Amino acid sequence: MKFKRWMAMATAAVLAIGTLAGCAQGEKKADTTAARSAESSAEASGKKLKIVATIFPEYDWVRQILGDEAKNAELTLLLDNGVDLHSYQPTADDIAKISECDLFIYVGGESDGWVKDALKEGKNPDRKVINLLEALGNNTKEEEVVEGMQAEEEEHESTAAGESAAAGESSEAEEEEGPEYDEHVWLSLRNARELCETIAEDLKSLDSAHASVYDANLKKYEGELDALDQQYQQAVNAAGNKTLLFGDRFPFRYLVDDYGIKYYAAFVGCSAETEASFETVSFLAKKMDELGLKHVMTIEGPDKKIAATVIENTKDKNQDVLALNSMQSVTTKDIEEGETYLGVMQQNLEVLKKALQ
Repeated sequence: MKFKRWMAMATAAVLAIGTLAGCAQGEKKADTTAARSAESSAEASGKKLKIVATIFPEYDWVRQILGDEAKNAELTLLLDNGVDLHSYQPTADDIAKISECDLFIYVGGESDGWVKDALKEGKNPDRKVINLLEALGNNTKEEEVVEGMQAEEEEHESTAAGESAAAGESSEAEEEEGPEYDEHVWLSLRNARELCETIAEDLKSLDSAHASVYDANLKKYEGELDALDQQYQQAVNAAGNKTLLFGDRFPFRYLVDDYGIKYYAAFVGCSAETEASFETVSFLAKKMDELGLKHVMTIEGPDKKIAATVIENTKDKNQDVLALNSMQSVTTKDIEEGETYLGVMQQNLEVLKKALQ
């Protein structure tokens, strides 16, 4: 999407700052080389693993697999202040952490366009990188536009002679991009299970001394993921209604596809749109009346304006608004208060049960 490509271009400035900062450190390298050499044997036997995760689900999966060994790791969550994945841009400090870490985990969708340049700054030749979309392979899904969904507004290319070069560059970029994949892979418990296995393999490779610990923690966590997955399936099987209607973005495609739930929504999951057209609102309101739905769904966050407008345009105007948590705005405070991936998915199950009544 052009909005995301524009945001990604801003990263160049950050990377330039990081490069200048690295040059400024050049004079200190000579003084620290000897010290680093002396520490190398200690690092090989007892250094803390440095792990950087872009989003909360990745961060929590690593915590669960590390278990008690988390005390021997430096685990960083980049998006820790409620910033949405789709609008995040790294700071120079973020780039430095990625450069030096042992394991870097990111989603790999269009919102992560900045990562390619960030990885070029690597100072750790043994660093491992996990791209969630690549790890899932054929299990990833392209974004889809369902009936009634509002497509994003596209910027119009200027054909003026003075802007022909810029238009040419834009066309080349679009050709290189290819299909756009739905980034929200973490909202499937089944995907989470597979991705945790990938994370565990890299942790064992980096820290073979604790491989058996990571295997045991993974097995326990997979059992918890499987149990919750079964609860979801049982809830959907027992539901009289199997359709969700979102007056919002829709990042839950992986979840609904797992359990055979149909959906309607105002926008795709990665949309930058904030205002729904009259046609979109009208379609959703009529669909609610047609299906007799009692709830309009949204994602987490305070903005329920579109959902409220949909309700105002229904026949009865008495439906409730329910929110499913897509885990795109988790903060450090939430984590300190005990937030976990499984905890959020359990809460989402309770909301889903109500929505499918």
